Amino acid sequence: MLKGKYLVFLSLLAIFFVNLASAQVKDTVLKPLDTTRAVPQKNIRIDSSSKRQDTTKVKYINPGKIAGRKAIFKSLIVPGWGQLYNNQLLRDKLNAKGEKTGHFWQKTYTLSKVGIIYGGFTLLTISYIDNRNNYKIFLKEATYRQLNPGKKENPDLIRYGDTNVTDAQAIYKRNTQIIIFSYVAVYGVQVIDAYVAARLNFFNIDDSVAMKIMPSLINSQNSMYGFNVMPALKVSLRF
Repeated sequence: MLKGKYLVFLSLLAIFFVNLASAQVKDTVLKPLDTTRAVPQKNIRIDSSSKRQDTTKVKYINPGKIAGRKAIFKSLIVPGWGQLYNNQLLRDKLNAKGEKTGHFWQKTYTLSKVGIIYGGFTLLTISYIDNRNNYKIFLKEATYRQLNPGKKENPDLIRYGDTNVTDAQAIYKRNTQIIIFSYVAVYGVQVIDAYVAARLNFFNIDDSVAMKIMPSLINSQNSMYGFNVMPALKVSLRF
């Protein structure tokens, strides 16, 4: 009888643990994902047409503008170098027929600019030295006469009065300043000349450009001696 009770108790205990284990297994089972309710992702379309570069369009390159910049750069470094560069452009210049058009007189004129530039600098330098020396002489004499009234130091300036010495000092000083300004002016002019000449080397003037002048008659409102026309000159330009 006692054994029967133990068997019933053990059976009930076994059933309890089995039910408990099955409940835990059900809780740990994952539910399958419902893919039908998933939020659809939008397809992003990348428009690459805006980033495409049109390679069919070729950018125009102005050779005259490039040559002008080179001429300016060379003239700023060394005066006259831009003119020598323009002379090289004349030697390599071709017309519409593929023939060289750099004539002798054009080359001579371009090279003569270099001589004019350095000739001008040379004359300005000589004039500057001369005026500067005279300025120092008259300045020294004026200072001596101011410190020693009635006395004269330089025998070559005895014939000059005190006022004349002071005026000569001011004149030579002003001449020195003008010469310095002339240096800057010559330097700037040669830079501008090199740029303009370089641009004009690529200015197309072929044989089709012509000018014709011929006599003609025009109607006049004021008649004289019964004639209503007046003589004139007719100018025709062809491009």
